[in-house]
Amino acid sequence: MNARLALLDSVEQGVAEGEVLRLALQHAVAELDGLGGTVHLRGPMSALRLVSVTGLPPALVRPWEIIDQEDDAVPARAVRQGTGVWELHDPSGTSIAGWPGTGLAAVPVFGADRPVGALTVVTGASGEPTRKQWEFLTAVAAWAEDRMIQAPPPARPAREEPSGNFLRQALKAVQVGTWDWNIRTGALSWDDAAMAVYGTAPADFTPQVESWMKVVHPDDVPWALAAVEKAIRTHGVFQAEYRVRRPDGSYGWTQARARVVLDEAGDPCRMIGTAWDSNESRSARDALSHALRHMSDGFLSADDDWRITFVNLEAEGLLGSSEEELFGRVLWTLPAVQQVPDMEARCRRSAATATPAGFDVHMPDTGRCYHLRLVPVPDGVTLYFTDVTEMRRHEAERIATETASAERASRITELTAALATATTSRDVVDAVAQRVLPPFRATGLLVQAVEGNRVRNVGAVGYPRAFLERVDGRSRVAHDPVWDAISTQGPLFVSSPEEYAARYPAMAGHSQDIGKQSWAFLPLTAGGHTFGVCVIVFDRPRHLADEERTLLTAISALVAHALERARLYDAEHTRSRELQRALLPRTLPELPACTTAARYLPAGHGMDVGGDWYDVIPLSAGRVALVIGDVMGHGLSEAATMGRLRTAVHTLADLELPPDEIMSHLNDIVSGLGEDSYATCVYALYDSTTRTCSITRAGHPPPAVVHPDGTVHFPLPVPDPPLGVAEPPFETVELTMPPGSLLVLYTDGLIESSEREMDQGMTDLAQLLRTRESEDLDRLCEYLLAGLLPAGDHTSDDAALLVARVHALSPDRMASWSLPEDPQAAGLARRHVREQLSAWGLDDMATTTELLVSELVGNVVRHGRGPLRLRLLLDADLVCEVSDGSLTMPRVRHASETDEGGRGLQLVAALSQRWGTRYTAAGKCIWTAQTMHGADVAAPLPPESDTDAATPPESPLDAEHA
Repeated sequence: MNARLALLDSVEQGVAEGEVLRLALQHAVAELDGLGGTVHLRGPMSALRLVSVTGLPPALVRPWEIIDQEDDAVPARAVRQGTGVWELHDPSGTSIAGWPGTGLAAVPVFGADRPVGALTVVTGASGEPTRKQWEFLTAVAAWAEDRMIQAPPPARPAREEPSGNFLRQALKAVQVGTWDWNIRTGALSWDDAAMAVYGTAPADFTPQVESWMKVVHPDDVPWALAAVEKAIRTHGVFQAEYRVRRPDGSYGWTQARARVVLDEAGDPCRMIGTAWDSNESRSARDALSHALRHMSDGFLSADDDWRITFVNLEAEGLLGSSEEELFGRVLWTLPAVQQVPDMEARCRRSAATATPAGFDVHMPDTGRCYHLRLVPVPDGVTLYFTDVTEMRRHEAERIATETASAERASRITELTAALATATTSRDVVDAVAQRVLPPFRATGLLVQAVEGNRVRNVGAVGYPRAFLERVDGRSRVAHDPVWDAISTQGPLFVSSPEEYAARYPAMAGHSQDIGKQSWAFLPLTAGGHTFGVCVIVFDRPRHLADEERTLLTAISALVAHALERARLYDAEHTRSRELQRALLPRTLPELPACTTAARYLPAGHGMDVGGDWYDVIPLSAGRVALVIGDVMGHGLSEAATMGRLRTAVHTLADLELPPDEIMSHLNDIVSGLGEDSYATCVYALYDSTTRTCSITRAGHPPPAVVHPDGTVHFPLPVPDPPLGVAEPPFETVELTMPPGSLLVLYTDGLIESSEREMDQGMTDLAQLLRTRESEDLDRLCEYLLAGLLPAGDHTSDDAALLVARVHALSPDRMASWSLPEDPQAAGLARRHVREQLSAWGLDDMATTTELLVSELVGNVVRHGRGPLRLRLLLDADLVCEVSDGSLTMPRVRHASETDEGGRGLQLVAALSQRWGTRYTAAGKCIWTAQTMHGADVAAPLPPESDTDAATPPESPLDAEHA
């Protein structure tokens, strides 16, 4: 502190008052580590005027420019009390400290024997000054008093007498007059400076507001009074600039600013303000106004209420009125402004946020486009209108050109990528249609390929079907634009129907038929060989620019290479499809055991053939095998593997092997194809005599079983691994299926896709089966495909579906007997056969059947072992089965002329249409099947029981054959 005081004492004598106050204030703020500070001095009336500021922005100190000495503000209290005053942040908002945690410390500045001002410091977070800091502030104020008395007097007008009072000298140095107006009584006080500003001698001054009104220019009085009334009404600040009459009768510009003072009840009672001469700044503003008045852009200004205060000539023309008509009018009431959509809302938004804004407006009456720039100012807004019609038009044309060029480049890039991935000819045509026609605004595309001396349609867009049928297969002729482009291997462009008719008069009707107006015939050449043409057409006459023609020619080269590759794929794909379909069943057999229907959908367009397959294999004794499988992958190799597996299943099924053994053999076959070969399969064996279904699956989705009451379930929830990686034995599940039940087998392509998990697909399948619309199996297949693959949504994989409705063989068409293990069994078997066939009305088949039974039973008695059983089945064929407990399979031998035996099975093969053997749970079964040639089957009789057939008498024929 002492150092600062010593530094101030070193200031030389005679320093100006303003410099004295500045130095005192800066050292006071620095010593208290404050944010800033002010110095106020008493005026000739009861007001303190701000004469020095440091460290504080103008916005914060503006309310303190003039402070009533009776105010509760800290400087006024320090002057009234004559001592230091400390105050924390004033929540009322009148404090300079505009944020919490700040405070005000003020000490009075004395002159002669009373306080004439106050020095105030805005402190930071340090809180109230310490005792030593208060002593320092008092010492600094005393230093300022002493140096201000010694300061030289400021220059003043010659008519004014020098005054020894340092306060008056300080105020007059500012050259601002001070006035005090009692709002209620009309009493008005002016200091000497105010007298000079308003050109009034003290002797002629009457202390009433009429004195001010007499010197103000009559034209300025109304709006100046309006500003005063507004300040009183809003308890705000009065600020205005108006003309004042000088002593010589001329008028000069004066600015005034005042603050409304409120009484204890909060009502306006006084207005304290300042006034100063503004002629020089007004001259500068007049020059600026003249420049604005005649500048080429439209300009207007408006006050806070959007009333126009200035408008230049260009804006007058834009708004359709003169300045006299526009002045004072609200901007939004003008007809020209009301025609512009959203202009008022956008301007008000910008003014509310006090941020400049710019946007384009279109004047509907003139069609001109203007860029409006709105700039908020303290008392309103200014608006600038720049005519940008031509600029925007050129800019739009430039953007359109750049956009079209960029779009073409983007489409060509996309086309290149699409052609690189195009697989089929249809893919190539679609890629060109989607990525070439739009950027060139073309409306049609025709791609044709040469086959001998004709051109065949490869694909087309935007042409009527009748025209395409007419030009498909068009032979080579002279003066044909298509053949001309192919022969010359160069592009051909026709810009209008007239040009087309002039070049090709014999074909002028083509353009009239399809309504096209211009054409581009682009030959398709790959490897030096032109094999086709790409025709791009337009609905209006169009002369393509050189850049467009060059681009289309380059595109045709890309299309040619892609199409050549796609045509090779199409040929191979067609052969693969034909091979795959040849390997699938052409028709399904009609069987008494079940009714079947199937569907196969190849993978989507552009995919290789897959390995999905299905089969229905009739077996002996009313049994049928239902099989479905899927070889992993796509291609000819997978299709060939599918054919091998289907052949193997047929062979294994004919051997009458159980499902798990068949699956084990298939697993060995797939394992032998290599490490990368895998397949899934479901094998279901249904027996119509027992109504049981044995199901085995390897890595395949489970079949759906639908009971007649609509119940749906999926057996075998946990599958064995796929064929090729599985480890036998395979699990088999046996189900009892009521007559009329459905067995639905399918591949994963039906229920699984990139958008649907397999579990969800199975849920959807079950829901469709519960709500099936028809009992007809073909319609049911279509219903399932439509529900699971809407709009042919099977692009990623093949899908196969096999549906079977099972039937049960009626008990009255089955007969079964136990036989003894002795030679009498043959005779007993013949008697059972004879009686049962008689009951069924098949007496004409009895002799043959008795011979077959004798050979079968005799073979079992000689070579097999018990228990021995005979069964007859009346199905599509007459089936005779002999079962025993031996696992030894009979074999047909070629007996020589001298052999006594070995001809029994040869006789069986000769007498029956089919015969065979199969393993059973207890041993084996030998069976024969005889076709009934239109036999009239009588109402069956109940079969004899095993007890009744135990010991029948033998006939001579029985003994002979036994």
